[in-house]
Amino acid sequence: MLNLDLSIYNWELFSSYILKGLLFSAQLTVVATIGGIFFGTILALMRLSGKPVLVYIATIYVNTMRSIPLVMVILWFYLLIPILIGTPIGADLSATITFIAFEAAFFCEIVRAGIKSVGTGQTFAAEALGMNYSQTMSLIVLPQAFRNMIPIFMTQTIVLFQDTSLVYAIGAYDLLKGFDIVGKNFGRPIEAYLLAAVTYFLICFSLSKFARWVQSKVAIIK
Repeated sequence: MLNLDLSIYNWELFSSYILKGLLFSAQLTVVATIGGIFFGTILALMRLSGKPVLVYIATIYVNTMRSIPLVMVILWFYLLIPILIGTPIGADLSATITFIAFEAAFFCEIVRAGIKSVGTGQTFAAEALGMNYSQTMSLIVLPQAFRNMIPIFMTQTIVLFQDTSLVYAIGAYDLLKGFDIVGKNFGRPIEAYLLAAVTYFLICFSLSKFARWVQSKVAIIK
């Protein structure tokens, strides 16, 4: 019979081992989301530019990243970047670069769909006022598109937070790593992984409820 012992888990243990991993996972999520949206927006604009070279480059990048498992991309970046630049960069920085590069491909498609969700009449009106492409996108289209995309941005961020557990493969000290260390040090791996699953569930469930609340507040009545 399975005998679970959760008595060892207290605030001292949490603050000593798990809190560090939680902070890194949260930091990685925030940085990768911001970076992913920034570069994803650039890629989306490239794909919608109508210029063959830009469209081709962005399409190849997006399709390549979306077709490879994230854990493989994490390992490639971790092993190849030090070779290319001639110096090790560490697991944390490697994970950050990887997540930004990987998430940019997914945010690109989100932004591209958001831009297309804005009626063409908005673009025609901007052109009638004498605005160029850059002004139309920055002042008219993107502000409306980003409002439409807020819920799905948040959903993708929740998925991103779950995916941060994959940096365990390169030894980065994330939330899962914290629980793993506790399980090994105290000889209770089953309880450690069980509590890790519960922690991920509580965080992601809370974020999903918050995302639904935000969606109800920003929804545009049509």
